[in-house]
Amino acid sequence: MELIFLNVAFQALQGFGKGNYVVTGVSFGMSLDILGLIKKEQDSNVTEFVLLGLSSSWELQLFLFLLFLFFYIAIVLGNLLIVVTVQAHAHLLQPPVYYFLGHLSFIDLSLSCVTVPKMLEDFLQQGKSISFSGCLAQIYFLHFLGASEMFLLTVMAYDRYVAICNPLHYLTVMNPQLCLWLVLACWCGGFIHSIMQVILVIQLPFCGPNEVDNFYCDVPQVIKLACMDTYVVEVLMIANSGLLSLVCFSVLLFSYAIILITLRTHFFQGQNKALSTCASHLTVVSLIFVPCVFIYLRPFCSFSVDKIFSLFYTVITPMLNPLIYTLRNTDMKTAMKKLRIKPCGNPLPC
Repeated sequence: MELIFLNVAFQALQGFGKGNYVVTGVSFGMSLDILGLIKKEQDSNVTEFVLLGLSSSWELQLFLFLLFLFFYIAIVLGNLLIVVTVQAHAHLLQPPVYYFLGHLSFIDLSLSCVTVPKMLEDFLQQGKSISFSGCLAQIYFLHFLGASEMFLLTVMAYDRYVAICNPLHYLTVMNPQLCLWLVLACWCGGFIHSIMQVILVIQLPFCGPNEVDNFYCDVPQVIKLACMDTYVVEVLMIANSGLLSLVCFSVLLFSYAIILITLRTHFFQGQNKALSTCASHLTVVSLIFVPCVFIYLRPFCSFSVDKIFSLFYTVITPMLNPLIYTLRNTDMKTAMKKLRIKPCGNPLPC
């Protein structure tokens, strides 16, 4: 299922520019038509957007291409390694934290595929353009995966809360059925959030400038190009994306505050491991939520640091997550080493 979704995301982003909407038998255009969201040509004179990117210097773009190519390879290999490790070792699937970690790595892997390949392509050409449909596809997948990750991190905080504050009933409370429903709820929540973003953007008329001041399409930059008063739309965007980030971030901080208080007042076996796990989770949470709150929970005016914050939750965080979650985790490191050993017990080749 996960590989199919990656294929869907990749083909969608590659095919939208020329009207090729068929993705593994499901038409994205048909989905929009069902929702009544097909953009009429007479509503807009803009058929494509120009991405200003990170730099206009050709020499600097070549350097950035090599740098972000290295980052992208690290993202793919690191997150894919975690997904394969969790799937290959059944004993790692029993603790819910590893089940959630596998989904988190898959989301990070998919999220990087939404923006980084297009950015790498643009580094090697002077004209950086993206079709209107391709821009909508980026917005959809970016918010679908981003919101799903926020919900999943909130679920992971709840998982740590139950494990530390109620350890005797941990496996009873966090049973496989509940974990499955929680993960499904995260994906459904991300889907609803992203559809709301697309609905608000697709109704705007674009008839003038088409330069997006970023290396990918996102709501704050795109709605600034609409040839109408977008005050109400901006308020709705802030209420949607901004409040979502703030509420999830607040819940996470509250959960980890309770966990830290519990660890400080109760001494038990494995306390250092629990502190290490919470520290890694808080690091990931900060890298994701602080940039999102900064970008979405304010009026849509441009700042010079916007692109830097965008890099954090689209490139830097997906690259660092595998390191943060594995370097301090003995079980994960042991399981990864076992991937190189066949059932006969000898290192490959057997």
